[in-house]
Amino acid sequence: MGDAARDRSDASSSQVAVFYYAWYGTPQLDGAWLHWGQGQFEPPQGIGSTYYPTRGPYSSGDPALVRDQMREIARVGIDAVVVSWWGPGSMEDKRLRPVASAARAAGLSVALHVEPWQGRTPDTVVDALRGLQGLGIRDAYVYDSTTAPDSEWRAALARLGKGMRVFAHTSLPGRARKGGFQGLYTYDVLVNDGTSFRRMCNGAHRLGLACAPSVGPGFDSLRATGEMRVRPRSDGRWYDHMWACALRAAPDVVTITSYNEWHEGTQIEPARATAGPYATYEGAWGRSGRRAERAYLDRTAYWIARLRGTAAPQ
Repeated sequence: MGDAARDRSDASSSQVAVFYYAWYGTPQLDGAWLHWGQGQFEPPQGIGSTYYPTRGPYSSGDPALVRDQMREIARVGIDAVVVSWWGPGSMEDKRLRPVASAARAAGLSVALHVEPWQGRTPDTVVDALRGLQGLGIRDAYVYDSTTAPDSEWRAALARLGKGMRVFAHTSLPGRARKGGFQGLYTYDVLVNDGTSFRRMCNGAHRLGLACAPSVGPGFDSLRATGEMRVRPRSDGRWYDHMWACALRAAPDVVTITSYNEWHEGTQIEPARATAGPYATYEGAWGRSGRRAERAYLDRTAYWIARLRGTAAPQ
């Protein structure tokens, strides 16, 4: 990126990308419940999430549903879908192409969230990315990238060429540069509270790196994992706080954690207004009932408009 891009004082030219999970399944389409039963629950009544999707427990292999999700994501102004990918031959690998096709049909670009599959090394990641370049994927985000030595990443990424931008999962620009990455992102919205975004992006830009801080509505994975730590949504105030921090950082990409990671309670996908023992979005920005189901998607549209200078401050 040129010096002019690095010197800008606002984030109006930033892109917005959302992390997307294609690992869900139903008996009707996939022969069994996939992922929804995490935490030893029995779908469809019991699922491993504090919230319950408005769509109900669904299959990410349902073409009509995926098309609807992609259109929903595109309508709020998001530019790219970052698809969770667990390596060659995984279920998520098999679903990558149809998800990518639906995303592009909706006007979205497709990026990859490279998860820590068994046997993952910097070399196997680069080999896999080279094989996927034909899909038009230009950005890849490597989760837990710091578990491998920086020197190994630098050597492997040197083989990738210039056709793909690879982001390290770290808040330390120096660490990303040592590994030969072109950018960095944070993903986590439980520990990262947004207050260091500006310092992180300033440091990244000084080193010529792209900065992609991650914003999210909250975190609650108690039902799925037993994790006791929670980041409350606070009726939407936490989402607003993280977005405000991201805008002040003049990022290259604002990444959203997440569209549909229901297990960790970071999703902005619509959740049912009346869902028995499940939490809802009731009260977010003063909304109630059915109007609350889309509260986080609609607020995402508001913040994207703020990012691009097309909405007045509120």
